[in-house]
Amino acid sequence: FKLSKGRSFRLLKGFHHARRHLTLGLSLPVLLAAAAVDREQFMAESITDYAQLHDSQDMKAKMELLVLRIQKEFCEALEAEETSGAKFKVDRWKRKNEKDGGGITCVMEGGEVLERAAVNVTVMRAPLNPKLQESMRARGKILPADREFEFFAAGVSSVIHPCNPHVPTYHFNLRYFEVQDQHGENRHSWFGGGADLTPYYLETEDVVLFHKTLKQACDRHGTHRYPLYKRDCDQYFHNTARDERRGVGGIFFDDLESPDPTTEFNFIRDCADAIIPSYLPIVKRRKHEKFTEAQRDWQLLRRGRYVEFNLVYDRGTKFGFATPGARIESVLVSLPLYAKWSYKHTPEVGSPEYKLTEILKNPKDWV
Repeated sequence: FKLSKGRSFRLLKGFHHARRHLTLGLSLPVLLAAAAVDREQFMAESITDYAQLHDSQDMKAKMELLVLRIQKEFCEALEAEETSGAKFKVDRWKRKNEKDGGGITCVMEGGEVLERAAVNVTVMRAPLNPKLQESMRARGKILPADREFEFFAAGVSSVIHPCNPHVPTYHFNLRYFEVQDQHGENRHSWFGGGADLTPYYLETEDVVLFHKTLKQACDRHGTHRYPLYKRDCDQYFHNTARDERRGVGGIFFDDLESPDPTTEFNFIRDCADAIIPSYLPIVKRRKHEKFTEAQRDWQLLRRGRYVEFNLVYDRGTKFGFATPGARIESVLVSLPLYAKWSYKHTPEVGSPEYKLTEILKNPKDWV
């Protein structure tokens, strides 16, 4: 049978890739899977060797494959909405010690629809330093102080800063942690993540769509989840100095554990599949709306508040800074290209800007 030139090249590359692993003693089915895999299914080559990921039932492998898939799907969906033709720049990187893992940072800047968009995957294996160990114990993890621990983390995180003030900023994060001591004991594993929306102008139908889509994903795994995670989201994204929320909420969850980790993995997977339908319809609906210079100014002021939260309160940012050999560019890619601060700025009572701030101070149920 005939193959296209591109497909023939990928197949040949796959066989060369499989041949490299003959010395590992991998089974023939695994080698053939490595040969046949289409590298274009991800934004870049997986951090862990694909031959070790394919068909593995280990949760670390399943989670890495999930975050790689979601990164690819979301990047392609965003590129389809970008009218300038801009594409994501893909930066596949490794930590100083390659055995400690790395990541794939995908960034688009200066588009007509997306001023800055980042969709990042991180897969790490590293010693758990004393500061992080103390943090884990504070969260209820039983980690003996006289043991050394290592952690595995796999996650995908994204922040989208649009050009048009009528299109909300969007953030999501899905992650898996596994911790064990040097003897393979005291093992803990858990999932975390969430998604939240930060509009600059309150469009009720957009917020309802966002929350309704997330609720549907949560409800497949118990009707108790959405109300709990919605409440936790409103609490987590609270800028206490300003006494306001960063946006109109969404869902937030952490330390999800189960006797069968597959239970929580299936929940995480459904949340991942809700990412595109919860946000892309809003982008399509609002990206061509006209806006004034005053509305753009308001957008920049609200972005200043976004920056404040990320640098002062956000756990992910703090964890990134505390991780040995932190890759600061990837940690801070969540910040907007442009932001503004104005001394004691207060919107006019009754204005659209004022209505948004009232919601930020008084979260409501949307569905």
